[in-house]
Formats: sequence, structure tokens, C-alpha cells
Amino acid sequence: MSKRQASKEKISRRLGVNLWGRAKSPYNKREYGPGQHGQNRRRKISDFGVQLQAKQKLKGYYGNITEKQFRRYYKEADGLRGDTGENLVGLLERRLDAVVYRLKFVPTVFSARQFVNHGHVLVNGKRVTIPSYRLKEGDIVEIREKSRELALVLDATESVDREVPDYLEVDHKRMRGAMSRIPLLTDIPYPVQMEPNLVVEFYSR
Repeated sequence: MSKRQASKEKISRRLGVNLWGRAKSPYNKREYGPGQHGQNRRRKISDFGVQLQAKQKLKGYYGNITEKQFRRYYKEADGLRGDTGENLVGLLERRLDAVVYRLKFVPTVFSARQFVNHGHVLVNGKRVTIPSYRLKEGDIVEIREKSRELALVLDATESVDREVPDYLEVDHKRMRGAMSRIPLLTDIPYPVQMEPNLVVEFYSR
């Protein structure tokens, strides 16, 4: 395992969950935190600690989002009508890298970010290289024709480990898809329980 991959898996072990639901995650073998004290009995977590953990879990799931970016998403969600937690996950799921991952064009959220950065993705016919690019309902996302035969893409589209959620439409033969509606929390296939309400409490302190 690469050093970079190992550092990602530490997130799962530190939070005590298999964050991305990977069958081969090292967390499945070592369900305790990293480091020499990882196997020590965990102390009871305070309310603040529970809220912090919920925030770290949601932020960590979407890959390399910085704290500054994540706080910006929260502030925007808080300014929208409706439930702030629902608004927050809706904004996160509209990121281009998240949609590319959900459409099963790539195997992981981390590879989705790199895939977009390298110019393999078109939005409404134009190349977009910004992973945080925000999609609107009906935007067409497709893989560049030259990139459609990449092993990474073919393996991901043929995988049976994940299903494309109902709020997305996809045609894997044409390597294109679209977001038909903004998802609610219950629509999003998180492999672990996410609690955006606790994230809202964390930032509202």
C-alpha cells in the first residue's frame, strides 16, 4: 500500500468506521485507531467530540476538501431556505468530482478528483478541470472520447460493488450522465451513517 493510500485509511481507523465502504479496507482487519495507543479503550466522548467526529466524517468522505472550503459550504447551506443539514449534503453532492464518482466512472472519490483535474470530463460539452465545479439539475456530464477506454473507467463502470443512485441518470455505453434532481440525505448511498445535523451544531457553537 502506498504511503498516500495508508494515510487515507488512517482516517477510517481514527473515526472508527469503514468510511468509504471498501471491502479491502485495512479497517476491516484493525478496527481500532492508528498509532501505538490505538488499541487502548476509548474514553467517553463529549458532545463537542461527537459533533467534531460527525464533521470530520462528512468532510473526510468527500476527499481532499479543506476545512476552509467545508466551512464555506456550511455558511452557504445556512443561508439557504430549508434544513441546513440537508442543504449541506445537497451542495456537497453537486460537486463535479462527487457526481463523477456516483456515476461509477471512477472507483473512488480520490480518483474522481484526479480524473477531473486531468481533463477527462466534459460538462455540457466543455472540458472542466475543477473538481469543486457545481452542477445544476440537467447538466450533462460525460467522459471525453479519448478517455473512455481507460482501464480505470472500464473497471469502475463494470463493478457491481456500487449502484448509481436514483437522483442520477447514466448511460455507461455512451459514458454520460446527468443529475435529475438535488438529493436529500436519505437518497445518498453513504456506506456509514452521516449526521449533518451534528455538523450544523458544531459550526453553530
